[in-house]
Amino acid sequence: MTPDPLAALFAELGRLRELALLEFALAQRGFAAIAGCDEAGRGSLAGPVVAAAVVLPPRCVLPGLDDSKKLDAEARAGLDREIRRCAVAFAVGVVEARQIDADDILRASLEAMRRAVLALRPVPDVLLVDAVRVPGVSVPQLPLVHCDALSCSIAAASIIAKVYRDGLLEKLGRRHPVYGFEHHKGYGTPDHWDALRRYGPCPEHRLTYRGVVPEPPADVPEPRPGRPRG
Repeated sequence: MTPDPLAALFAELGRLRELALLEFALAQRGFAAIAGCDEAGRGSLAGPVVAAAVVLPPRCVLPGLDDSKKLDAEARAGLDREIRRCAVAFAVGVVEARQIDADDILRASLEAMRRAVLALRPVPDVLLVDAVRVPGVSVPQLPLVHCDALSCSIAAASIIAKVYRDGLLEKLGRRHPVYGFEHHKGYGTPDHWDALRRYGPCPEHRLTYRGVVPEPPADVPEPRPGRPRG
């Protein structure tokens, strides 16, 4: 059966309308600048965690907009360009691997979000964030579970954060070529684990993540001293 392009268009417009319902409801209540915030890289073995905050204009229509994890690299790159072109404001926050090790990944992710939100100009009226509250931010916040699938602003932020972080990992790949960061973006693929076993971690690895630093062998009884030879 031949696909109906008109039906596909109306289906996509309906999906985008559903994705923007939260922003529409807030706008009806007087909130003008509605920011979405999301992060990328929490589960990676190496590299920074990156957060982005985005304020989209009212009734913004971006065909294909979705949570970054549901999109391939080509679609993310195209949407990243469109979001940057039409956004009222966007900003990025980065926390490096050393700080992730010093704090922990949750605190580091929240700090990256805080940096991104505080860098927004103009300051937003309200902040939408997926399941957590961002500390150190005076803007009213609305944390919702799975909000990255319910908010166009958060979906846009997830794309900006992911594309920006992927760019950073490609640069790290050129700096540390044996690990292949440009391919797996620091995540625990078989090739990455193999490189860690062969070369050990580099300064960009998160040393507190399990398996990144080889565990010491199990205790083995020390050999007893031999009898002195005559």
